[in-house]
Amino acid sequence: MTNPVFEKIAIIGAGLIGASIARATRAYGAAETVSLHDADLDVRQRAAAIDLGKIADDLATAVADADCVILCVPVGALKTVAAETVPLMKAGAILTDVGSVKGQAADALAAAADGRVHIIPGHPIAGTEQSGPEAGFETLFRNAWHILTPLEIDGEEYAEAVSRLESVWTQLGATVETMDAARHDRVLAITSHLPHLIAFNIVATAFDMETVEQGEVVKYSAGGFRDFTRIAASDPVMWRDVFLNNKDAVLECLGRFSEDLAALQRAIRWGDGETLFNEFTRARSIRKAIIDAGQDSGAVNFGRNQRKGDGDEKA
Repeated sequence: MTNPVFEKIAIIGAGLIGASIARATRAYGAAETVSLHDADLDVRQRAAAIDLGKIADDLATAVADADCVILCVPVGALKTVAAETVPLMKAGAILTDVGSVKGQAADALAAAADGRVHIIPGHPIAGTEQSGPEAGFETLFRNAWHILTPLEIDGEEYAEAVSRLESVWTQLGATVETMDAARHDRVLAITSHLPHLIAFNIVATAFDMETVEQGEVVKYSAGGFRDFTRIAASDPVMWRDVFLNNKDAVLECLGRFSEDLAALQRAIRWGDGETLFNEFTRARSIRKAIIDAGQDSGAVNFGRNQRKGDGDEKA
């Protein structure tokens, strides 16, 4: 175990990400003490029952003397929570977040700044479709990317704060990269936000089709559709806020996607097999690049066929 980066980390919001940070911080020794607070009493009680750390009944107790405060709340709640949190923090402490939209997050955190604390927005590109404190696990961030979008602030003190925050996430197993907020939001719009929007939509469409019984959708769901349902099971509050707060980048990607989809639609209608083959071949090469980069497993059918009871269906 390496030396702790901070004496105390406070986590506000004890859902999947907050719980995973708490477990990882304790497992890998990133801080001496972990304190958590959630506005929901039921969540606090559940977090206490599974021993996530010191569960504080109020925000002031949670952040008292914390060297780093991590806001693990929906993007839409960041401005309010940050405004409540900053006055309670000690001078020189770091305030960061885990929101997947960084432009709005940076604005929300910066609006709460009082010159005493270091504002460093961040986003761990990690998660599952599960939610709640019970969903957290210590290895969630291992081999995942963590993006920091520091504010345009000069000075050694701020640079040192960014470096220490990088060290924490590195200790939790993540690979840290910094970029500006606008670039982050454009990249995530196509790699994360649009795929989730498609998943939500295709699952809803399948269940709304009058010509297909809902029971048949479930009974005959192949691997591809099951993957979409897994994504579509993600926290609706979080994703509502993502789309409302990153709407420009998402709409830009959605426009391009719609144009490309229309081209495939025309190819199918006109029997243009060459266009379909070329597009599918290009997509297949991208999949290979992702596997070669270590971003996913190359196991056949994600290893499903190795599990008892799985068929060898293709989708």
